[in-house]
This record gives sequence, C-alpha cells and structure tokens, in this order.
Amino acid sequence: MEQKRCISSLTLEELGAVLKELGQPAFRAKQIFHWLHQKLVTDFSAMTDQPKALLEKLGQAYYIAAPQIQRRQEAKDGTVKYLLRMADGNCIETVVMRYHYGNTVCVSTQVGCRMGCRFCASTQAGRVRDLEAGEICSEIYTAQRDIGERISHIVLMGIGEPLDNFDQVLKFLHLISSPEGVNIGMRNISLSTCGLVPGIDRLAQHKLQLTLSVSLHAPNDQIRSGMMPVNNAYPVDQLIKAVRRYQDTTGRRVSFEYSMVRGVNDSDECAKQLADLIRGMGAHVNLIPINPVDGSPYSATDAANVRRFQHKLETLGVNATVRRRLGSEISAACGQLRRDEMTGKA
Repeated sequence: MEQKRCISSLTLEELGAVLKELGQPAFRAKQIFHWLHQKLVTDFSAMTDQPKALLEKLGQAYYIAAPQIQRRQEAKDGTVKYLLRMADGNCIETVVMRYHYGNTVCVSTQVGCRMGCRFCASTQAGRVRDLEAGEICSEIYTAQRDIGERISHIVLMGIGEPLDNFDQVLKFLHLISSPEGVNIGMRNISLSTCGLVPGIDRLAQHKLQLTLSVSLHAPNDQIRSGMMPVNNAYPVDQLIKAVRRYQDTTGRRVSFEYSMVRGVNDSDECAKQLADLIRGMGAHVNLIPINPVDGSPYSATDAANVRRFQHKLETLGVNATVRRRLGSEISAACGQLRRDEMTGKA
C-alpha cells in the first residue's frame, strides 16, 4: 500500500495541480488551502464546503499534519513547552513564548540533530529525519489552537539545524507567510543556524526579509571547535565572511547568539576578540545564559559575569543584550523534554 503524503506541505500551486488531476475546478485549491492554513482543520471531514467524494479521495492519498500533544508544561511567566508526537511516532519540541509585542513560537525543523554542539540536548541522540514543511507549520497551528491566541512571531531555533533541511524550511517559510494562510510576515521570523556556510550563501540568494541569527558562541577557532564540531568544517573566519556576504546581498542586519559558558568563553579577552571579529557589521549580539544539560561538561556563567561581559562589549561599540530567561522552571533546555521521553524520565 502506498504511503500517504502530507497535504499540509503542498503549496497552493501544487494543491491546484493535484485537484486538476482529480478533475476538480481550480477554485477548490484555494478553498482547501484556507481550510488547512487559515482555519487550521485537522480532519478532512471538517471541510464542509467540499464534495464528500473528493474528501474521501484526498483522505485515501493524503493526511493532514496534526501532531498529538504528548506532554505540555506551562511556566509561571506563561511560557508553554510542548512535546509533540508526529504521525510516524517521532517526537519533537515546540515552545510558545509570550512577549509584550505578541506570541512567539520556537519551532523544530528536524527530529533530532546531527550538528553535535556540546552544550545542546537536541543533538545527543543524533538526527532521525527531516521535518516536512507542513509538519513545521503544524507546530505553530497546534500551539495556536491550544492557547487560543494568535501566533505573531516565529523563531526557527528548536530541535534541528534549519539549513541542514534547506528545501523543506524554505517551503515552510513560503507557506507560513502566504497571504492565503496565517500570513506571518517574514520580518517577524528569525532563522538560527550553527554556521553552515553553503546554506547561508544559498539563503542569501533568496533575499528573504527574515532575520538571520548565527549561533557563534565563541570568538576564535580554538574555543568554538571545542564547543561546536561544525567549526572544523566552517571555521570562524569563513563563517564571518559568509555572514558579511549575506548582509551585502540581502541588506538585512544579522544577529549573533552567544551562549555564556563559565570559564570557557566569558573572559574580557573573549569580549575583545568578539568585538574585533564583528566590527563594522552593525550586528546585534544576544547573550544567552545556558540552561544546564545532563551529560554536558558546561555550566552557566553567573548573572554578574554576564552583565560584565555585556558592559565590556558595549564599551567596545557592540550592541549586546541579555536574553530574558523564559520558562526556567520547566524543561527549558532545547531537546531536554524529548530526551527525557526517550530515556524514560518523562
């Protein structure tokens, strides 16, 4: 028996082609797209303006991405963390974060991750598979249905490396920003990468209005290679050159993520090297007090040290902020909830 395909991953044009093959009028494509990406239905039977015979045919060949909420944790500050079970039984994580400007969802782009960053729980069991575009959309739709509030912003910073799943992530960006769907504007979307240089160059060619966020975490190869194996393939100098090319091509400002690790990358010398590295880019640095991860040798820098590092950067002309810690009393570290489920700690 042929495996069902995910109808949520089809663009409006692809949906039109499928319906044309089924002998349906062209207007039905937009109607069904609205059901999937505006009304956020999870079952074909909910599409009440469609012929039953058509819905039966679609149901035989396709499924709607509609993950089950396996676990749900809510923090005092309103942060909600989900462990979502996909149609094939694999689990991913999605987080809703509430800010004064609206609700942000942090989405996963892969089941697991193969980048091997030493401080991250997401990568400890490796990568299982990529998520399809419609599955990534379904993370946002599931969260929006659950909290009963509109999601206005997206960060691609959950489990997985977005540029390691380039084609599906690009398709997701077009689906989620479509005026025929939930219409979340590109300027409200941030994509985080650990530094896959070919992916950054490919992304630049599309000239999207999103914010590229680069997980830098260290100002030199010696420290960064110890924290992030990807640096052995794409060292700091190559990465920064790619980011400068990205800025030149897109005209968009880039931000750098910098996880503060006690005694590893939090010295004044590191701050000076970082300022020298990104001088003239007009880039923003986001300092992150890391969440503790079982099995990781790293521990977080204390708050006073983070503030000192921030002040040092600012005196060197770098715009730096400290990320507000949301949901700190729940399994906040990326990948922790999924790993607990896999190891039977849940």
